[in-house]
Parts: sequence; structure tokens; C-alpha cells
Amino acid sequence: MGMEREKEQEFEWLKAQKIEITVDLLAAAKQQLQFLAAVDKNRWLYDGPTLDRAIFRYNACWLPLLAKHLESPISEGPLVVPLDCEWIWHCHRLNPLRYKSDCEELYGKILDYSDVVSSVNGVCKRQTEEIWNRFYPHERYDFDLAFSEAVNEKISTLEKCTNYDLVSAVKRQSPFFYQVSRPHMNNDIFLQGAIARYKGFLHIIKRNWEKSINCFCVPTYDIDLIWHTHQLHPVSYCKDVSQALGRILAHDDMDSDRSKGKKLDVGFSGTTRHWEETFGRRYWKAGAMYRGSDPSPLTTIPFQSNILSKELEKSNQNKKMIELSEQKIVEVLLEIVGVKNLPERHKGNLFVMFNKKQPDVFYNVKRKLTILSESGDKHVASFQCEPKGELFFELVSYSPSNLPLTKVCKTMGTTSFSLEDFLNPVSELSVERWVELQPTSGNMISKPICLRIAVSFSVPIQAPYELHMIRSRAQSKSSCFFPLPGRAQHPNIWTSVVEKTDAEIISLQMRNSTKAKEKERSILKQQVTGVMKTGETCILAEFVGTRWCLMDSQWYLEPKKKSNEDGHLFELIGCRMVKLFQGKKLDFEPKHCEKKRSKQDFMTAVEFSAEYPYGKAVALLDLKSGFVKVKESWLVLPAIISAFILSDILKKEGYNGFTSNRENLEVDSLVEKAKGFHEEPEQISLTAASEGNMELNVDVAKGSIVRSGNCGGGCGGCGSGCGDMVRSGNCGGGCGGCGSGCGDMVSGNSGDSGCGDTMKSGNSGGCGGCGGGCGGGCGNMVRSGNSGDSGCGDTMKSGNSGGCGGCGGCGGCGGGCGNMVRSGN
Repeated sequence: MGMEREKEQEFEWLKAQKIEITVDLLAAAKQQLQFLAAVDKNRWLYDGPTLDRAIFRYNACWLPLLAKHLESPISEGPLVVPLDCEWIWHCHRLNPLRYKSDCEELYGKILDYSDVVSSVNGVCKRQTEEIWNRFYPHERYDFDLAFSEAVNEKISTLEKCTNYDLVSAVKRQSPFFYQVSRPHMNNDIFLQGAIARYKGFLHIIKRNWEKSINCFCVPTYDIDLIWHTHQLHPVSYCKDVSQALGRILAHDDMDSDRSKGKKLDVGFSGTTRHWEETFGRRYWKAGAMYRGSDPSPLTTIPFQSNILSKELEKSNQNKKMIELSEQKIVEVLLEIVGVKNLPERHKGNLFVMFNKKQPDVFYNVKRKLTILSESGDKHVASFQCEPKGELFFELVSYSPSNLPLTKVCKTMGTTSFSLEDFLNPVSELSVERWVELQPTSGNMISKPICLRIAVSFSVPIQAPYELHMIRSRAQSKSSCFFPLPGRAQHPNIWTSVVEKTDAEIISLQMRNSTKAKEKERSILKQQVTGVMKTGETCILAEFVGTRWCLMDSQWYLEPKKKSNEDGHLFELIGCRMVKLFQGKKLDFEPKHCEKKRSKQDFMTAVEFSAEYPYGKAVALLDLKSGFVKVKESWLVLPAIISAFILSDILKKEGYNGFTSNRENLEVDSLVEKAKGFHEEPEQISLTAASEGNMELNVDVAKGSIVRSGNCGGGCGGCGSGCGDMVRSGNCGGGCGGCGSGCGDMVSGNSGDSGCGDTMKSGNSGGCGGCGGGCGGGCGNMVRSGNSGDSGCGDTMKSGNSGGCGGCGGCGGCGGGCGNMVRSGN
């Protein structure tokens, strides 16, 4: 019976893959990601009068010009659409039914993308610009940010103009890029898998329609990216989907309620259940789940830098002063789906213990998972590790013993799973199969016990550099650390900087030196001295005037300027501009459930550049514990030196890190007083940070993926957010609609070592109604309970769900995509 069911499920999957798509979705998805990144660098397109003007230009100029060109070509080559018009057009097309009806009403046919080139493709746009200027002499081809004329009244006078609320559509779509901006989203193997899953998504919807099931379908973000890509080619989309499903699939992103039990939550649960029953493979996917809400922006004004110069760029190409180990990291999602061939007389409950045979610096504990077919509860473990070695599994049976309050545990068999088979090189990112167990000694059985293991990987990426500063004892006579000749000496107390592997890379000391010609006046120069692994000693930083000069003038660390408006405290200036902000910002922004730490303990280093005009978080400095996380190799040494200096300054001023209020922190005063520290250089007491609450794709500590608090509220758009590790159950009555994301994220306590969550969801009730929506993310990153083992890696547990209803024609997908699911009986 089981084999027949598996054959049926495989047949359904192969049937789904036969759906014909007339667009090169792989190339088009990559182009969409490139375009969304360009829009995100021009955030004036997200809101305000500039958005209103872009909408006016789209209606008054672009659509009429495109209609003329498609009717009778007005240029020899394709038209190049201006960036602002392309963004509005993008959002309009993501409501395919409305876009189709608007085009047919205003222009008699669907205005397609077939003879248009994106503004970000780098092709010559001169011909299109000349044609534009001929038709619209009073409207520049490129958007003029200085143009301040109000357009609200003008747009109402246009002869042809959609009355679709494009402002709201833009706001719903704006958060989508954050969810799909991770590096692996551009990987060919990941995208090919996403295209296959998109076809499976369409097939599920078709089966539901044929069975009159009104459960709307909610995509994960990989599926949603491909769905968006398909819709951006409206003629092909209407043709392909109509042929596959019998009618056009709507994409309504209006709903943004993430609450538990609401239609987005219930819809994702239903999608998960239908998917896994139909195809026999997991719906969750590593790298395709909800990342949490967008980080709070640091500024609304893009940064314009003129600091680059040939001298600074040349000075940055210095000899490598420290050696760092390069490590890759991968996100892993794991579920034990079933077990078969158990001995006939077997009694007791079953669970699986798993760990890495060769523990690495990111994952080095043993975890416990229940088996879906045995417990009825869906547990999905999420963790991060190096993309090598083997996952080792033990099937354990436990039953009550004769002694009160005790149980007998017995290992019934073991097996392993090689990561290198899939990741070196990357070949397959999702695997679900039956694996035979090797029996333990004395357990001879006729048929080997088998586990059905489902595992999903993200594409390996470079791990951030994680460094710890640790106070060293006074040096012995045999130490390789030598004092500098001719300088004022202090007791040999150093701070060692070590990597995650505990390998020491450099040692630092703050010194007060006196130059010969300054001795009479007793003027002390503050310096940071470094000792390399080779034993070589050098001056890494020196206080000059009102700022610190780092690495032979390659970088300067200086306090904020009086005119500073964005709230940063210090600037690190060299061949790049890096600003230091108090607290955890952008990618390092804490989630609701993260262990509370004072924001004054941290500083976030944010790079501003032409590529990142609104800032990119490149390092996190924990000035209290001495933990430094750096994303870019060029920043490692400047970040270490800066963290050492800032901690020393604040210690001297009596601050325990930044424990004072922001208003009381007078940076200029601290810098002035830092000139003349005469007392002995006090070393920083620094220990390794061991927080388990780390953020997805940012932190690599001991295998936990994001833990967030309740994410309520709206997040618009297709892609603006949606559920995370969510739950699915049996579906009963109907529910509809779709929107941008939903779900709570609640993390609880973890076991021994304090990393990793166990997420558990309870029973969910039914919901009625019916709506049109296929989409929008949803789900909960459900509550984590106590985990018994060493505490790394998240485990999500879901219970039975009461019932959710069918799908009313998939009226849209709003953003997002749910995440890990709880699928019960």
C-alpha cells in the first residue's frame, strides 16, 4: 500500500512538471532580482510625492508610448523603460486580472513586455530617449527628483488612466525585495528547483479547483519569486495559466493580517497539507522561508560619498597583516517523516537523535526529533553548519521501566547522510528518501528498519568572521610579545583576539608613549600596539589631534560631526565610508524574542556607498563582551582595532560598555579625555558571546535560525512577509483571500547550551468563509518550547489542526510565503 501511494505521488509530481511555461523563467527571475535591487537603491519610489509623479508618468507617458510601439513600431529596437515607470508597471502587472482588464479597456489589448528592455540591463537607451522627448517635450525621460510640481490634479485630467490604487500596490510590494535578496536566490540550482515547485503549486491549485476545494494556496518565497516573474510577462502568463488551469490565476495582495487562525495562516496550513499529501515531499524549503519584517531604515536620504581617492584606494591594498580562516556555512532544514519495517513485537515510543559525525564550529551538539508518522506531530529542525561531513542518525525506542518515573532507551539502528554528496559541489538542495538503518549489535532482523528523511539546504555562503577578545595574563619572560624600544612601558597586559576555532590571530595593547622631544612637557601619545602570530610588533593606531589614525593612515576613526543627522556616533573613513551606530541595526536588528541586552552594549558598523546608499550592515561590535562579527574581509582588522579603542575609551570614562543613556553620552568629551589617559592601560574583560538568538543568514552561532517574536500587523504586498514555521492541519470549511504575509514568531527556552529553538504549535481551529486568494505568505514561526538536548538548531513542532477550508480561486498571493509548516493529522 505504501509503495503504491508513493508511486501515485511521484506520478502527480511528474504530471505537474509537464505544465508548459512559455517564458524563460530562470533568466527572467534573475532579471527581476536585479531590477528590484535597483529600485531599492532609489527608495523615493516607495512613497511620497515622487511616487505620485512616477504614477503620473506611467499613465501619461509610458503606457501610451508602449501602446503606440506595439501597434506600429516607433523604434528600430526595443523600448527601454525608465526606472520609475518600470517600477509602477511592475506593481500593476502583479495584479494580472486588473492589469488585463485595464489594458483592454484603455488600449484594446494587453500591453506586453515582449519588445521592451529593462532600465537595468545596461543597453543603450538613447533611441528611446529621443522618441520620448519627441512625444513628451515637457517631461524628461529620466526622472527629475528636483521637479516639485504637484500631479494629483493633472492625473485626473488624463484621457487614459487606470483607477487602480497604484500607491497601495507599491506599498504592498516594497517589502518583497528584502525577503528575496539573499545571495542564494540568484543561484541556478536554487532557481531551477523553485521553477519546479512553482509548477507543483499550479498543479495543487488545479486539483483543488477540480475537487471544488476552496482552500487558497500560499507560496513559499522561492515559489512566489517565480510566480511574480511569470506575471511580469502578462500575455504569456494569461496563456500559460489558462491552458494549465482552465482560467487565469489571480494574485490578490490586499490582505496583510498575519494573525493565527486568520485566512493567511490557515491558507498556508492547507497548502502544506495538500502539497505533502499530493507529492509526498516537504513543502518547507531552506532559504525560502520568511526572514522577519524589514529592518528599520537608518536614513531616508541616500548617502552621497566623495571620499574615494586614488591615494586611499592605493593605501587600502596593503600587505595582509592577519591571517583568517575562510569558512562556508549552509542553512539546513530537517524532518524525520516516517519509519518502516519495525519488529512485529516492538513496543515503546520512538524518536531520532541526530548530530554531525565531525562537529564543526557552527554545529556541535546532538538534537532530538520525533517521527511524523509515529507521533502525528510535525517537527522540523533548522540549524546552520559547515557544508561538509555527515549527519548521523540514531533511532531510539523508549518505554517505561519497572522503576518509577524512569524509562528504558534502546538504540535500534543508525545511519548517516553525507553533506558533501549534495553541496561539494552544489548539486541537489532538497532530498527526501528512505534510508536503511544499520542494526546495533545483537539486533538481527529479517528486514532492515528504514527512516524516511527529508532534508533541505541553502546554497553555501561565506560565513561572517566571528572574533572574540580575551584578556591575557601578564606575559612571562619566555613570551614572544616584545616591548617597543624607546616608549613608555606598562605592565605587559594584552588582549588576545581569537577566531571561532580559538586560534589566536593578533594581540592588542593600549600604550602611552612619550617621544623624545616631548618628554620635557610630559606629553603622552596614545597608541594601540599589535603583536602578530609571527611575533612581529607594530603600531596599529595612534591618537592624532581629534581622531585615531589606523594602520598607517589607511583608516581614520573619528567622532560624529556636529551636523550629523542620522544618529551615528563615529565614522571609520578610508577607501570606504563606514559609520558606527549605537545598538543593533539593519541585519543585526534584534528580534522580539531575543534575549534582552542593552542597546548601549553594541555598535553596528554600516557601510554607505553608491551600491548601498541607505547603508549595509558590515559588522557588529559587542563592546561589553568583546564579540566582533564582521561580514567583509577588508573590515576585519579596522573593526577589531575600533572595537578595542572604543571599549577602552568608555572603560576609562567609567562606562560599562554604553550603559549610560544615549543623551548622556558626550562623544566629543570622551574623545578629548582620551587624549590624556595617564593611568595604566586597563585590559578589557572579554568573553565569547554565546547567545542563541541569532538572525537568519546573519548569525552562524551553533545552528539556530531566526527566532522572532510576534510579528503582527500588516505587511503588504506579495512578499511582504509571511509566516514562518507554520502549521497545517486537516482542512474543513472554506477560507479565502491572500495577502502579504502573516504569522507569529515566538521562541521559547532551549535546553542545555542555550542555542536553537524548539518550535511547537498547538491545535488550530477551523475557519470558514471563502475567498479568492492564493497567495501571500502566512503562517507562524511557532512557539518554541523547551528542548532537552544541548540546545542548538531549531525544532518546530506542530500539532493537529482543526480544519481550514478550501480555496476560492486563488485571488492572489501577497507577499510572501509562509514558512515552515505544521502539518498535523
